[in-house]
Amino acid sequence: MHDTKRQEKLSRLRGALLGLLERLREALEAALARSPLVKGNVYEIARRCGTANCSCTRGQLHRNMVLTWSDQGRHHMRSIPPAQLADLRKKSAEYLRFRRARAEVSVLHKKILKVLDQIQELRREEP
Repeated sequence: MHDTKRQEKLSRLRGALLGLLERLREALEAALARSPLVKGNVYEIARRCGTANCSCTRGQLHRNMVLTWSDQGRHHMRSIPPAQLADLRKKSAEYLRFRRARAEVSVLHKKILKVLDQIQELRREEP
């Protein structure tokens, strides 16, 4: 490859690498945060209780907030007391933010390695 074209391509690849590293830094901010995490999703469920004369048998279902999560292939659900709802919502949102950042780091890792391989090929000379 012509030396000028090689240098131009190397320059573009270095710029791309720096951009990827900036995205990696941003993604790692979630991992470096100090806030606690709670695995799971918080949402409202509506259900029947099973008591024969209860209003839920006439369509007025019981509503309550729950935390659901999966652990080793098993699904779990826990009712959330109203006093804990805001705290668990925040911790659950932080967990989701962390997991998304982790996935982004994995994608960026592959892209960074690809760019590094291209840079290596352009910089390598025959002995």
